Amino acid sequence: MKWEKLGLIFCPDNNYPWMKTHAANPVAEHIEGNRFRVYFSCRDKNNCASIAFFEIDIHQPGKILAVSEAPILSPGATGCFDDSGVSMGCLIQEGDKRYLYYLGWNLGVTVPWRNSIGLAVSKSYAPFERVSYAPVLDRNDKDPFSISYPWVLFENDVWRMWYGSNLKWGKQQKDMAHLLKYAESADGIHWEPTGEVSVDFKNDNEYAMSKPCVIKENETYKMWYSYRGDAYRIGYAESKNGVNFNRMDESVGIDTSKSGWDSQTIEYPNVFEHNDQKYMLYNGNSYGLTGIGLAVLV
Repeated sequence: MKWEKLGLIFCPDNNYPWMKTHAANPVAEHIEGNRFRVYFSCRDKNNCASIAFFEIDIHQPGKILAVSEAPILSPGATGCFDDSGVSMGCLIQEGDKRYLYYLGWNLGVTVPWRNSIGLAVSKSYAPFERVSYAPVLDRNDKDPFSISYPWVLFENDVWRMWYGSNLKWGKQQKDMAHLLKYAESADGIHWEPTGEVSVDFKNDNEYAMSKPCVIKENETYKMWYSYRGDAYRIGYAESKNGVNFNRMDESVGIDTSKSGWDSQTIEYPNVFEHNDQKYMLYNGNSYGLTGIGLAVLV
């Protein structure tokens, strides 16, 4: 596997008060022809995140065709699980409905934050609306501390989710342990966490994994994700059952550049196909502050 970088394609520059900086956690949606909409998380002056989009021609990705003039999803009501911000998770279409799973931020006192997973639904390209003021997957006995970035597939009448789960907090950021787990649902709304660890740490230096992206090819589940020890990198793993993954990070075929916007870190991959070609959206330095890049599998 080898990815050819096509360059930086989008970075906010004080576009709106709610989109001053950052384009994190990109997720592509095919519109028509070669046109794609890319959803992402942006921040205001207080680092409060909303979800927005821009559109590109995949064959001319450096030319932005449109940028959303308002958030498609804003922070929730005061006191709700997502009142401190909303970050893009994944988008899945089933029938005439589009399910947008997102990460809700709720700032803490004893810990920096508490994350939960929310859901907003759009029917026939109508505006997205939350299905509930509450999360669809919240902290629970199997995930007692904080949960994050979901990826969802629907197959054989089962909704399958891979997501981040924090195992502990500590005095420093590196004292946390955040890895990838698995949950299932019968309707995409009510979720049952299994407690199964899908992707575990490979050494004591790692302390965080995030933003899984899963596709299924020839009865093999293929996952791209972020992992962090000294700095974020993109990893790769495979599974036959979709629950327990074998890490193959050395095969991922993409790394930081020698200089520029993605020279320090590389993270938050979204892999998708178009006309039998695989593409990857990803972030570089500073968790999306320097924008979104595009790569193609060669």
